[in-house]
Amino acid sequence: MKRDETMVNAYVPGQGHLPPEDQALIARRQRLLGPAYRLFYETPVHLVRGDGVWLYDAHGKAYLDCYNNVASLGHCHPHVIAATARQAGIYASHTRYLNEVVLDCAEKLLSHFPPELSNVMFTCTGSEANDLALRIAFAQTGGTGVIVTQNAYHGVTHTVAGLSPSLGSGVALGQHVRTIPAPDAAHLTGDLGQAFAAEVQKAIDDLQRHGIKPAVLIVDTVFSSDGVFADPAGFLKPAAEAIRQAGGLFIADEVQPGFGRTGSHWWGFQRHGLIPDMVSLGKPMGNGYPVAALVLRPEVLAEFGAKGRYFNTFGGNAVAAATAIAVMEVIEQENLLQNAATVGAHMAEGLRALAQRHAALGPLRATGLFFGQDITRGGEPDAKEAARIVNALRDAGVLISATGPKGHVLKIRPPLILQKAEADIFLDKLDQVL
Repeated sequence: MKRDETMVNAYVPGQGHLPPEDQALIARRQRLLGPAYRLFYETPVHLVRGDGVWLYDAHGKAYLDCYNNVASLGHCHPHVIAATARQAGIYASHTRYLNEVVLDCAEKLLSHFPPELSNVMFTCTGSEANDLALRIAFAQTGGTGVIVTQNAYHGVTHTVAGLSPSLGSGVALGQHVRTIPAPDAAHLTGDLGQAFAAEVQKAIDDLQRHGIKPAVLIVDTVFSSDGVFADPAGFLKPAAEAIRQAGGLFIADEVQPGFGRTGSHWWGFQRHGLIPDMVSLGKPMGNGYPVAALVLRPEVLAEFGAKGRYFNTFGGNAVAAATAIAVMEVIEQENLLQNAATVGAHMAEGLRALAQRHAALGPLRATGLFFGQDITRGGEPDAKEAARIVNALRDAGVLISATGPKGHVLKIRPPLILQKAEADIFLDKLDQVL
C-alpha cells in the first residue's frame, strides 16, 4: 500500500508533547495559513536560528540537521550570505535588462556540465524548472506522454503535481502519465539496467496503445522519494535509450542529488555515464535563497524558442545569480564533493556496524551524503518503527525524516559540510534510540 508522502513523518493534531506556547502557535498557523500545510514530527520543532549543521529552537536547544537539502552548505553560510547582501545593495532586477551577473552565473554553472548541455534557463524553484522542462519537451517531441516512478516527487505546479505520485491519492495523476516501479534490485530480477529499461518500455507501449505519443522519462537520479536507489552506477543508461528510441526525451531531476551530494560527481546522472536532454536544478542552488534552473541541449530548446518566449520575473534576477555563484564557489573552495564522499563513507560504515547489533536496521542504500536506511521487522518493512525512530531522534536533538512508498525508509541527507565528529553524534544518537 502506497503512503501519502506528505503524511510520512507529519504532525497529527492532538499528538506529541507541545508546550502551551507552541500549541498557540499551531492554532495561529492553522487560522492564517489554512488546512493544506503540514508540519514535521509528532511534536513539531519551533526553530528560530540556524548555524552550519545546527538548528536551534525557541528555548536554545540544538538540533543536528541531518535532513535539510535546502541549506546544503549548512545554514547561513557566511560566503553566501555576504554575496546575497552585497548584490541586493547594488541591483536586483530581472533578465529583460542587460546585466553581466546572470551571464557569469550561467557560465559558471555550465562549466560543471558536459559541453552538449550548453543552454540554461533560470527559474525560482525546482517545480518551475520541471514545469518548464515539460513545456519544452512537448514542443520538441510533439508528444504528451510522461513516465515517472511509482513514488516520484517532481514538484507542486498543477502539471508537475500530476506526475508526482508521492503527493498521495488526493492529487490526481495526469491522464497521460504512466508510472513504473523504482529501480529496486530486490524486486526487479536480472540485470537492473535492462530490467528498469523493460519497465520503461512497457509504459511506452501502453502510452502508444492508447494513442499517446511518449514525450518524457523524468527521474530523480537517486530516486529519493522511492527510497534512495543509486546503484549500480550506469543502470540508468538503457532506460534513457528506450525513451529516446520512442521519440521522447530523458530529463534528469537533480534537485535532490545535484550540487555534489553524491560525493563522486556534481550531478547524479554523471554516475550513469549518460548525458540527459534536460537537467532540472533546485533547492541547494541558493542554499536557502529561491533560485533554480533548467540546463539543456540547444537543439532541444530550438522548437520551443522559435515559437514562444520565456520570462520569469524573479528567475535569474541579479541577486539570485550572485547567490548561486557564491554557492558554487563554496562547493569548489571547500572541496565539498570530497567531503561528501569521505564523511558519507564514514557514516555508511557506521550504519552498517549498527546493523550488526540492531535487527531493525535492514538494507542500506547510500551515495555520498545521501542515505536510504530500511527499517524492517522479520525482513518486512516496518513503518511504525521508522516513525518511532524519527521522532525519538527529534527528541534527542537530531533531525531526519522517512520516505518510500511504505514509509519505512529513513531518509538521511545532512549538509555537505558535515564532519566525521558530527556524523558520530548522529550514529551515537541513533544507537541510543535503537
